[in-house]
Amino acid sequence: MNSSNIFSWSLVALLTGLNAFAAGPSFTNPVLAGDYPDPSVIRVGKDYWATATSSEWGPQFPLLHSRDLVNWEIVGPVFKERPEWAVGNFWAPEIAEWKGRYFIYYVGRKKGGPLSLACATADRPEGPYTDHGPMVSQDAGSIDAVPFTNEKGERWLVWKEDGNSRRLPTPLWAQQLDESGTRLVGERHELFRNDQPWEGGLVEGPFLLKHGDYFYLFYSGNGCCGRDCTYAMGVARSKALLGPWEKYSRNPILAENAAWKCPGHGSIVTDPTGRHWLLYHAYDPHSFVFTGREMLLDEVTFGTDGWPQINGGNGPSAQSQSPYGARQKRRELSFFDPFDGRDLGPGWQWPHDHRPTTAVSKGRLVLSPTSASANNPIGAIVARSTTSGDYVATTRLELSSLKPGTFAGLAAIGDPANALGIAVESGKILVWQKEKNRLQAKVVEQAADKSDIFLRMAVTGGNHFQFEMSWNGRTWQRVGQTADGGYLPPWDRNVRVALTAGGAAGAEARFDFLRITASGVRAATKH
Repeated sequence: MNSSNIFSWSLVALLTGLNAFAAGPSFTNPVLAGDYPDPSVIRVGKDYWATATSSEWGPQFPLLHSRDLVNWEIVGPVFKERPEWAVGNFWAPEIAEWKGRYFIYYVGRKKGGPLSLACATADRPEGPYTDHGPMVSQDAGSIDAVPFTNEKGERWLVWKEDGNSRRLPTPLWAQQLDESGTRLVGERHELFRNDQPWEGGLVEGPFLLKHGDYFYLFYSGNGCCGRDCTYAMGVARSKALLGPWEKYSRNPILAENAAWKCPGHGSIVTDPTGRHWLLYHAYDPHSFVFTGREMLLDEVTFGTDGWPQINGGNGPSAQSQSPYGARQKRRELSFFDPFDGRDLGPGWQWPHDHRPTTAVSKGRLVLSPTSASANNPIGAIVARSTTSGDYVATTRLELSSLKPGTFAGLAAIGDPANALGIAVESGKILVWQKEKNRLQAKVVEQAADKSDIFLRMAVTGGNHFQFEMSWNGRTWQRVGQTADGGYLPPWDRNVRVALTAGGAAGAEARFDFLRITASGVRAATKH
C-alpha cells in the first residue's frame, strides 16, 4: 500500500471515528484483543454468546459472553477435555440455536484421517456440551460449517471442502440435517466455488443471513493467515438456499485498510432493534502476526441496491457507534493472576496434546508435566495469549522447592517446537531458544542461595525479547542478549506468554504470580 493510500485510509478512519463520537457512545476495535480467529456469535435474550478457533491450544474453543457486543469476557471453554476422535486443528466453531437446543459445529482432524466437521450440543449456551463426533470427512477435508433454515423451513448445513490443501477448487456444499441437527441426510449440493480473481485459491467461512426476499451468503476469500495474508470478505445472494447464487459485482465488501489487515471469517447477529452486527477477525498491522487475529465488530447495513455494506466499504472501522449506546469499558490489555483462587481461571491455555498438571494453593501455582512431556526440557506449559506487541511479563519462581534437573521459568511460545525463554536449572540461570524442535540453551548466571527469583521478559515489536532477573523484584539485571523471536508464530496463531516446568522426572515448579503489562503505542491508544 503506497503512502497516499495509507493517508486516505487514515483520514477515513479518523472521520469515521469523529462521526461515531458525535452520534453517541462509541467503541474502538478490537472488541476483544488477542488471538480469537473465526468468531461466531448468537443472541439469547439479552445475552450474547460467542466462541472462536483455538487451533492447537487447549482447552478447545473459548466461550465468550457479553451483554452489549462491545464488552466481552471469557467464561470457560466449550470442551474441558479434547474430543477423543480428533488429534488437532480445532478450527472455526459455529454456535447456533435451534428448537431450544444449542449447537456448536466445529473442525477437528481425525486420527489418521482428514479435517472433519463435528457437532456438540447443550441445553444452555454456556454448556456443558456433549460431543457427537464427526459428521462429514471428505478426502480433501471438510471445514467451516454453518447451519441454516431454508425457505421451506428445513434445517441444512453449509460448509467448505478444503480443496486448496490439494491445489484444487474449494466448493461450498449444502446438505440437509436430520431432526437431531447432528447428522446429515439426503443429497449433497454445491452452492458455488472460488471463480473470481480476488478470491484467489479459496472461498471459505460461510455465513447466511435472510434479509427481504434474499438469502445473503457472506464468505471470505484468498489467504487467511500469516505475514503474506490477503484475506477479504465477499457476499452472494439467492432466493433459495440451493441457488442459483449471484456474487456481488463490487466484492470484496470488506478488505484491509491502514487500521486492520486481512479481515474476514465472521458471523452476523441481529440485535433487538433489528440492526445486524458482524463479529469477525483481523490483524493489527502494528503488532501483526504476534498478537494474532483479533476480534472486531462492525455493523452490516443494506444499500439502495439491496446489497450489504460494512463501514461504507472503507474496511474495518477503527472506531464506531456502539450498539445499545453501550460504553466500552477500559480494556485491560494487561493481565495479572496472583493465583489466589482454587484453580486456573478462564483464558489459561496449554498445548492441546500435552495438558499439564496444575494446582493452585496458598497463592501459588504448582506446575508439573504429565508423563508424556516429563523428559522434554520445556515440559509443562500454561500460557496466556498476548494482546499487544509491546509488553513486559514478570513472575516469581520458588527456588527452594525445585528438584535437581528441573528446567523451569518464563517463556514466549509460538508452539512447543518454536519458543524461547529464561529458565533456572540445577542452580544455573539460562536463556534458551527452540526453533523447529532444536533447543539451544546458554548458561549466563549462577543462581544465588535464595528461596525465590523474579524473572522478567521485556518485548518490543512483538518479536524482540530481552530477559532479566532480580532477587528482590526492584533491582533488575539483564540476562543474555536481545533475542529475535520473529520465527515464533505458526501461520495461524499468535505468541503466548507461558510459565514452564520440565526437564526431569518428577519435575515441579511453584510460581507466585504472572503479570503481563502492556506498553507502547497500542496500549496508550486502546486502553
